[in-house]
Amino acid sequence: MRTLCASTLIGEFFVIGFAGLVAMKDPDLTQAAVWTVCGVTMLLSVLLCGMLSRPGAVPLGWALQIGLIASGFVVPTMFFLGAVFAGLWWCSVHYGRKIDTIKERWAAAQEASTASTASTASTASTASTASTASTAPDTA
Repeated sequence: MRTLCASTLIGEFFVIGFAGLVAMKDPDLTQAAVWTVCGVTMLLSVLLCGMLSRPGAVPLGWALQIGLIASGFVVPTMFFLGAVFAGLWWCSVHYGRKIDTIKERWAAAQEASTASTASTASTASTASTASTASTAPDTA
């Protein structure tokens, strides 16, 4: 899940930056306000990439998605882009968890297979040693 979610967040990082460039053209907004908001959200998206394995990161990611959609009130294109990234976030979380579950099952099956092979080899080795000992000629 981490890889898919982190990829989505990095994509959002760039979209937020480009939205900031578009928002600067609005005469009602100051550059300081635009870059403060954009900088904080860009920083949040990068920090979330490192926090994805911790509890609370996914809900915080959802909050970021809602913020992106809400930024459409300043830059109308962000309604669409925010919805696209919210869909990507959902897919990343949903399918990422499925992939993690499949990987865990596969690892458990591999471990069981390795343990089974090791115990079979150990049993065969013990049986081979026992049969060699019983067929050895008596020198006494």
